[in-house]
Amino acid sequence: MGVQEDPTDDRLAVTPPKTWATGVPAVTHALRYSLSQTSPRRTMLTLLTINQVEGVDCPGCAWPEPEPGKRHMNEYCENGAKHINDEATSRRVRPEFFRQYTVEELGRKSDYWLNQQGRLTEPMVKRPGSDHYAPIGWEEALSLMARELRELDSPDEALFYTSGRLGNEAAFLLQLFARAYGTNNLPDCSNMCHESSGAALNETLGIGKGTVSLDDLHNADLVFVVGQNPGTNHPRMLSALEKTKRNGGSVVAVNTLPEAGLMRFKHPQRPRGVLGRGTVIADQFLHIRAGGDLALFQALNLLLLQAEDENPGTVLDHDFIREHSTGFEAFAEHARKTSWDDVLVATGLTREEIEQVHERVLKARSVIVCWAMGVTQHKHGVATIREMVNFLMLRGNLARSGAGVCPVRGHSNVQGDRTMGVWERMPQSFLDALEREFGFTSPKKHGYDSVDAIRAMRDGKAKFFLGVAGNFVRAAPDSEVTEQAMRRCRLTAHISTKLNRSHTVCGETALILPTLGRSDRDVQAGGEQFVTVEDSMSMVHASRGRLAPASDGLLSEVAIISRLARRTLGDSPAIPWEEFEADYGTVRDRISRVVPGFEDFNERVSRPGGFLLPNPVNDLTFRTSTGKAVFTCNDFEMLRPPAGHLVLQSLRSHDQWNTIPYAMDDRYRGIHNGRRVVMVNPEDMASLGLADLQTVDLVSVWHDGTERRAEGFRVVPYPTSRGSAAAYYPETNVLVPLDSVADISNCPTSKGIVVRLEPAAADRA
Repeated sequence: MGVQEDPTDDRLAVTPPKTWATGVPAVTHALRYSLSQTSPRRTMLTLLTINQVEGVDCPGCAWPEPEPGKRHMNEYCENGAKHINDEATSRRVRPEFFRQYTVEELGRKSDYWLNQQGRLTEPMVKRPGSDHYAPIGWEEALSLMARELRELDSPDEALFYTSGRLGNEAAFLLQLFARAYGTNNLPDCSNMCHESSGAALNETLGIGKGTVSLDDLHNADLVFVVGQNPGTNHPRMLSALEKTKRNGGSVVAVNTLPEAGLMRFKHPQRPRGVLGRGTVIADQFLHIRAGGDLALFQALNLLLLQAEDENPGTVLDHDFIREHSTGFEAFAEHARKTSWDDVLVATGLTREEIEQVHERVLKARSVIVCWAMGVTQHKHGVATIREMVNFLMLRGNLARSGAGVCPVRGHSNVQGDRTMGVWERMPQSFLDALEREFGFTSPKKHGYDSVDAIRAMRDGKAKFFLGVAGNFVRAAPDSEVTEQAMRRCRLTAHISTKLNRSHTVCGETALILPTLGRSDRDVQAGGEQFVTVEDSMSMVHASRGRLAPASDGLLSEVAIISRLARRTLGDSPAIPWEEFEADYGTVRDRISRVVPGFEDFNERVSRPGGFLLPNPVNDLTFRTSTGKAVFTCNDFEMLRPPAGHLVLQSLRSHDQWNTIPYAMDDRYRGIHNGRRVVMVNPEDMASLGLADLQTVDLVSVWHDGTERRAEGFRVVPYPTSRGSAAAYYPETNVLVPLDSVADISNCPTSKGIVVRLEPAAADRA
């Protein structure tokens, strides 16, 4: 289990895409990867405790678990098993590793190689003028950071970034520290993925998260799965959709690529999934063009209005519209102007396909719309989600069983971090509660989100960057600009479990602060601790690590944040940081008095399975400016790439967790031993004069005339929708301009980039 060789794309092989997902191969691959990382004993210990009531929450995704008593002993998916044992690896990165490699050499390694080196074991520092990390003690490292923070000209020159891997307790303390220090600069990973969901749902429904439960999904008559790939990104959703089908519900999949999991699912824990053909998930697949989802839902809304005209009082839910909504008349007038010509061009669908979906909608008493980043990461992502809400409200598909909105979030606690206050624009009510509890005046000026944080570093307005979990450099858009911006900082620090690309993009001084993983046992002065998380459906539950920590030199995220805050702030304001570090229950006591819905937090989270946060929408309470749900009018400019160009979307491979690949394969899509590939419809290949496996450069075209280039991609014929192409991220983040963002949400438009495919330099020669 030593240092792994850095893989190349020289052995790229392509086979036909799979038409089903999971089954026995998923179990085999999960075990094979797990056993390559650690011992059989540790593998079994993690797999038998993951997602159990007294176990560790899977850090892989935010999909909820069934209620206690209904969980399988193997309540995890292939990727969850890989992720938990990737963290539980027996490999270690020790000081001699950093003596062997310069920062520049590490920067030339792949994401895969960096991750495979293992768990970080002690704090490291890269000092000004050096190209090597060297050991540093915790006291010196934290004092160095505190001194840098105290010497900034303004608190707004500091950035405090986090990913959704962070538990609620550490997230609450991070935002408390930042605000006590004097800034709302709390960018997070949600800024780059589901910020469009929060913006749209807050405006229309008054709360920025989903409204459905697992039972709702099981009992829905019709479920839309839009712009997401459950088979790779949250595979346990497939077992929920299988139950939807068994209960008589239907599923409509809307995507630019046919995804194996939405074709047929073989549940590995059921005989039918092992020996039989499994379950067909999608009853209808809409092979939509990139960015066409808004036009699709506008067409469906037009058809519903016309159906009501033909049969008054039988189609729309007039009671809901009259009593619980506002803006219907303006919306209806706008919707009736929808042009079928525009819809068909934007979607690439036929009118017959859309009318077939309309017939399904008319027959369904309850409808859920699920979506992910295939919707949010477009310029009109917010408008698309608002149109989905319009669609649901027309027939009253809110606040009742089997109906509602379901943004499917990827990171394990990304929703919880936002609930805990990790947001640059928390409402005044939250800030007021924080002030009452801790006795300081919270800053009022909105802080930087992730995109604005990059701009601030680029422009010299931010000089200190702390990343708590995550891999900011690789998750962010416009890779070259992001890296140049990070290098302008006076100090960059990352609280991490494993090595990643962000550690190689250093400020003048750079720190790596190793921390406990979710699977590690966490013992503090007050005894053994647990953390809590909030899943994608607002269930809050405990997570308890079971493994011995990777090193005696590790601190928990709570401990690191508490010690840094104490050294930076001293006794003003008087916040008991030492108490928080010793006993996380004291943090939860404070959360219970600050965050609505967390009353009696310690007592309620001790119950098996935790507790459900209240959602006012499900009580027909809408915390909007009007006190009602809001119908909206949504216009958009259709992406019309010039001749010879395609619309590119970035996506994950199957063997990948966020920015980190676990293998060089994408098994379901039939791509093996390579990641620098671009998937193109065969008809588009023919019209562009491209050959199978030809090497090309991807060149993105921005409206100001600038271009960005990603070199050396192999063209793979694939059933993408016409005019659309797909390639893996983070390799293609370089193509996404920093200023190419969604309206309102500022979310990078990673699913809607206009590109041309040029023959690679060697071929041009």
